[in-house]
Amino acid sequence: MTLAIIAGAGALPAALVAALPQRPFVAALDGYTPVGVTPDLSFRIERLYPFFAALHEAGVTQVTFAGAVQRPRLDPSLFDVQTAQIVPRLMQSLAQGDDATLREVIALFEEEGFAILGVSDVAPDLVPGEGLYAGALTPRDEADATRAAAITEALGRVDVGQGCVVAQGLCLGAESLAGTDAMLAQVEALPGALRPAAAAGRGLLYKAPKPLQDRRIDLPALGPDAVRAAAKAGLGGIAWEAGGVLTLDLPQMQALAAEHGLFLWARRSSRG
Repeated sequence: MTLAIIAGAGALPAALVAALPQRPFVAALDGYTPVGVTPDLSFRIERLYPFFAALHEAGVTQVTFAGAVQRPRLDPSLFDVQTAQIVPRLMQSLAQGDDATLREVIALFEEEGFAILGVSDVAPDLVPGEGLYAGALTPRDEADATRAAAITEALGRVDVGQGCVVAQGLCLGAESLAGTDAMLAQVEALPGALRPAAAAGRGLLYKAPKPLQDRRIDLPALGPDAVRAAAKAGLGGIAWEAGGVLTLDLPQMQALAAEHGLFLWARRSSRG
C-alpha cells in the first residue's frame, strides 16, 4: 500500500516524512508549500477529480493530512466537469465552518476509495502521551490548565479555535481564525494592568482538539516557535491534551523550555 501526505504549509509534512520508514508520496495544495520537503505534485481544489486520478495512477491507497491551510478561494474558470458537479457540496460545507468542511473533504477522499489515516496512526511518536516533558508544575499551573481546558472545549464546540491562554484563572487570549501565533502576540502586548501579578503564577498556553472534530485531520500542533512565543508572552509553560496534539521536534522544544524556565505538560483529558 502506498501512503500519500496531503500537505499544507509549515514544518509538519517534513516532520512526518522524517518519521516514516519509507518516503510517502507528497501532494501539496497549490499556494501552501511545505517547509523542508519537495512535493511530488501540487493540486487545486477546482480540479479535485483529476487530482484523485493522479493519486490512483501513483498507486496511492492511503492518505494522511499534514500542514496548515486556509479556506480556499475557488476560481470558477478552473473547474473540470466532474469537480464542478460537487461545488454545491463544497460551498455548503464551507458555510458551516471548518469542522464541516474537513468532514466533507474526508468524505470525498473516502468515496474515491482512499483510506484516511491520522498522523497519530502513521507516526505516533509525533503525538506524545501523558507526561511532564520539561520543568515543574505548581498547584496554580494545574488549576490554570483545568480552567484552560474548559475554555478550549467551549470554543471548540462552536468551531472557533483549539487553544487559549490562562493566568491565575483569567483568560488572557483565545485562539480564533488568526491562529496561535497571533493569540500569543496579543497576550505579549497586553498592558500590565490587565494581567495578574506574575509572582502568583505566570499562566500557560493550552492546546487541545475540538471536542467534535474528526481526529484524523487538523490536530492542533506545537513546536519550538510556540515555546519561544510563550516565553516572549511571559508565560510559565505550555500544557496540551495528551494524545491529541502534534509536537514538532519535541527535543528542541524541551531544550528551549529549559532555557526559558518553562514547563511542557501533556495533560490527561478530563473528557470521557
